[in-house]
Amino acid sequence: MLTSERNIRLIFGLKLKQLRQGKSMSFKDLSEASGMSVSYLNEIEKGKKYPKTEKIVKLSRALNVSYDELVSLKLDKKWHPIIELLNSGFLENLPLDLFGLEISTLMEIISTAPVKVNAFISTIVKIARNYQMSREHFYFSALRSYQEMHDNYFEELEEAADRFVAKYQLDVSPPVNRKQMYDVLEEAFGYTIDSQSLSDHEEFKQYRAVFLPKTRKLLINKKLTATQESFLLGKELAYNFLEMAERPLTSAPFQADTFELVLNNFRASYFSVALFMNRHMFLKDLDMLFSNEKWDPEAFLAIMRKYEASPEMFLTRMVNLLSYHYRIPNLFFIRTKHKLESDTFHITKELHLTRLHSPHRNDLHEHYCRRWVSITTLKDLQAENGRKDYLADAQISSYVEPQSEYLCISIARTNMPSLDSNISVTLGILVDAESRKKIRFLADPQLKNKNVSETCERCPLTDCAERAAPATIVEKNQRIQKIASKLEELDQQQS
Repeated sequence: MLTSERNIRLIFGLKLKQLRQGKSMSFKDLSEASGMSVSYLNEIEKGKKYPKTEKIVKLSRALNVSYDELVSLKLDKKWHPIIELLNSGFLENLPLDLFGLEISTLMEIISTAPVKVNAFISTIVKIARNYQMSREHFYFSALRSYQEMHDNYFEELEEAADRFVAKYQLDVSPPVNRKQMYDVLEEAFGYTIDSQSLSDHEEFKQYRAVFLPKTRKLLINKKLTATQESFLLGKELAYNFLEMAERPLTSAPFQADTFELVLNNFRASYFSVALFMNRHMFLKDLDMLFSNEKWDPEAFLAIMRKYEASPEMFLTRMVNLLSYHYRIPNLFFIRTKHKLESDTFHITKELHLTRLHSPHRNDLHEHYCRRWVSITTLKDLQAENGRKDYLADAQISSYVEPQSEYLCISIARTNMPSLDSNISVTLGILVDAESRKKIRFLADPQLKNKNVSETCERCPLTDCAERAAPATIVEKNQRIQKIASKLEELDQQQS
């Protein structure tokens, strides 16, 4: 890793800066001693330039060190975390340009306060090891941050979907016309589509589809639902219409080698949903839903079924349009998994717009509040014992600490093809003056209102019949507060 051209420039720049500052030399001092301009020296220290041999000789004389010492890749111990970071390979693939950063800027920040910043880097590396954080995890975390920065709404992809519909005269009246999607793939993009032979290959049985680029053949799993088929076809149309060369060859990436691949997979997914849940039509349905004075779960599910959307697509599309078109920015989306015949619940996906909302994922083995509608819908679906494929519910969740209210709408479904678990997806909307004005059924007196918390361990409520674990974190904080108060009291008495 350290032998890459960029890393050699970065290490040389750090070493030059370390030696210059160690000798209390300013840029001007080193410029006069070496005969090089201040701007050129600055470029070297930032890792943007690597000097030629004769200039390295001049620098070594100016700093009174040997040529070999100056070009060596060895650094003082305080710089070892940077070496570890470079060796990890993360910097090779960091999507820094996505966030308006250059690698030289990052290294300049690191080198400004090496002891403190490197201690931080070392801690992050250790945490990553302890939690087995992979490059793939990092890419998906970066993608989530990218979505949150843009309120999960991408006008360029919405407009691209509109252009596609106009160019190929696609009928987007729900449900979308899949035959037209097949026709465009085959006639405009030269696809051959095989819906029979995927199951012949043991390695691919878990995937909805596999694309073979040399023959432009798309192998589709014949067991797909209409929803899965539409979504898959929409993604394939996106890769071609948006000319995304770097793409996964399986329906879900089997390996995320680059951030570009992860990003393109997301962009294709967004484009696909924008095709068969056309924003112009979908917004009219949302207007009707929000104009109702009563919360009606069946009317809510009827819109989802109208578009042949999955619960996750449906609520994700609502997040897209609520943030941009309704100017309701404080939103969250979570997906929760429940292992049947157990009291185990895990948040497997989350997205938070504007800020980190409640609830959110907790990896400390604490018990999520059993009053969340995300969890109650899962329990209710299990009680139905297969009589319902979907179950929707809503409630106002009133958080005790910090005080806030959220409208939480949740849909639970069976986790097909796995039969040992169910999934719920939940849209959360901060209840404030803006959301009350836009969503009339928020005033429905029949809409459930429950006091909730993050986890049982952090819950100060004393009258909770659903509690799954003692309030250990609350009790610990109370003990600490008592000790602090007693110390202050004793200190006052002694003064």
